[in-house]
Amino acid sequence: MNDAPVAIFDSGVGGLTVASAIAKRLPDEHLVYLGDTARLPYGTKSAETVTRYAVQATRALMRFQPKLIVVACNTASAVALPVLAAAYAPVPVLGVVEPGARAAIAASRGGPIAVIATEGTVKGGAYVRAIHALKPDAKVVQRACPLFVALAEEGWTDGDVPERAAERYLHDIFASAEPPDTLVLGCTHFPVLAGPIAKAVGKAVTLVDSAATTAREVETLLDSRNLRRNAVAKPPTFMGTDAPERFARVGSRFFGRTIAETQVELVDLTP
Repeated sequence: MNDAPVAIFDSGVGGLTVASAIAKRLPDEHLVYLGDTARLPYGTKSAETVTRYAVQATRALMRFQPKLIVVACNTASAVALPVLAAAYAPVPVLGVVEPGARAAIAASRGGPIAVIATEGTVKGGAYVRAIHALKPDAKVVQRACPLFVALAEEGWTDGDVPERAAERYLHDIFASAEPPDTLVLGCTHFPVLAGPIAKAVGKAVTLVDSAATTAREVETLLDSRNLRRNAVAKPPTFMGTDAPERFARVGSRFFGRTIAETQVELVDLTP
């Protein structure tokens, strides 16, 4: 199983921030990435719909016989992880919520922890539950920031527009009588907006990138099971459910390196 791939899926290309973090931390691993670009975003859909989509995406990835499945979508991690873990055992399934929660608690200096995410992740309360499971007395403040997704997709990651959006979303939270000292970027799109977000909240606030924390947990899991890849590095495999050209163009921004349209396989997840 050592040479089997690490399979990753997201509702779109935002999860490529997770794939990028894993690739940097574990450069010898073969990554297989699936973005459900035909049906994004997951963050505005019901838990039942997201779970159905997540099962379909994982089923498509299983043809590669992966040694690990990473759910890079925060919304799918929040609602579908138990179903996926039960359906595809003994292949381990790792989400992005719990690693982010653990990192937030480790980074916090005792103040409140803020979480920004999509509407679906915030409404589901997954980060609140994950943080309280580890630290029951932690104070958690949530804020849905849906515009950040569109800004990240369009490449508007610096300048007046994202800075004003960040200020609008976050000013009241961090100007309160008890401002958070830690901010979890609870959507895979948000790391590319870290600059404007950090400017809005101030230097005293620690930003927790769930992509980086998930990559660390992938490394820990593979090491604990002696599943690190021993072969020569292999280029990543990319799949999308719609618009390979846009996947490649926008995805390159999130992955941090060029993805050619010819590298993106078009797949159909419907039964």
